[in-house]
Amino acid sequence: MSILGFGKKKEEEKKASCCCGTAETEVTSEVCCGGTSATSDNCCGETLNGICCIKVLGAGCKSCHEQYQNVINAAAEMGLATNIEYITDMEKIMTYGVMSMPAIVVNEKVVSMGRVLKTADVVKLLNQLI
Repeated sequence: MSILGFGKKKEEEKKASCCCGTAETEVTSEVCCGGTSATSDNCCGETLNGICCIKVLGAGCKSCHEQYQNVINAAAEMGLATNIEYITDMEKIMTYGVMSMPAIVVNEKVVSMGRVLKTADVVKLLNQLI
């Protein structure tokens, strides 16, 4: 994040993809393929093993990148083929009410914030939600 807009992170410039992972092309707005907002309380409802989408909210720091990688590793370990997003846009992060990062959002519900979970901890957390 920069005052003059210089040095934006690549993650900030990515287009939002469908939260359920069913769309083959990227969505150009914050509307999911099911017609609901990607930041609303209702995701598109297309769940895979009870999980529709996973988002990691962070400021782009080392800890947040580490949390994102741990979530990817946990999903791969569990065999989940769900969409995992890394969100660094502060306006979107504030819509979730998160004040400390990194945070993990599963099915549009904040399930962890303020600490970096190891891969094994993320697996335990996701297993509780399935």
